Amino acid sequence: MASAPKADRATPARKAPAPRARRARPPAGPVRADMRLVFWVAAAIFLIDQALKYWVVHVMQLDRLREIDVIPPWLNLRMAWNQGVNFGLFASDQDVMRWVLVGIALVICTWVWVWTWRSAAGRLQRIAAGLLIGGALGNVVDRVIYGAVADFLNMSLPNWQNPYSFNVADISIFAGAIGLVLIPQKTPEPQKPARKPRSRPAAPRPAAAAPRPEPEQASLPLDEPRDGDGKPR
Repeated sequence: MASAPKADRATPARKAPAPRARRARPPAGPVRADMRLVFWVAAAIFLIDQALKYWVVHVMQLDRLREIDVIPPWLNLRMAWNQGVNFGLFASDQDVMRWVLVGIALVICTWVWVWTWRSAAGRLQRIAAGLLIGGALGNVVDRVIYGAVADFLNMSLPNWQNPYSFNVADISIFAGAIGLVLIPQKTPEPQKPARKPRSRPAAPRPAAAAPRPEPEQASLPLDEPRDGDGKPR
């Protein structure tokens, strides 16, 4: 009888590791301006304006002396309390107008700050915004404390006397407004869309090897008893 072939045990094929999908990057947000420069410029103007007003009004007592010649007629100190805006516009003795002007100034400062932040303004535009905000806040403090803006700087010419006075905050507001209007706005660079992750195709799994059949071994006849001549009995 022939012996049955022994089947080889098929080794299970190793599964190829699944490709890792790359994490999609979140879409980049809009470009915003760095507002630290605006803050520091506004803070510097505010402190300089308030320090000079305190020195002139309370230390030099210009509110009592009314006039001090420094470099006549080019530079003089002339005390003036402005209840309106520049050049005395919208001046009123009513207390309501004082708070209306305070509210308008705060709204303008907030709008300039947000617009500068959202428009990705350049360096010069941020400086101009800081000048305007710092000067406006300086005059707001005057209206809250004194009820009017303290103006004390006067510049005239020979044979011509300037009737108006101003302060550092007025200069800063004027320079900041001119800068925001005349300085060209920086165009933000277009943002590249986020790339979609590329999924790698799965590697084909190797097919299981078929068992190889062993060659059949020929069965040998059993030895039969033989006689002396070699013939089977």
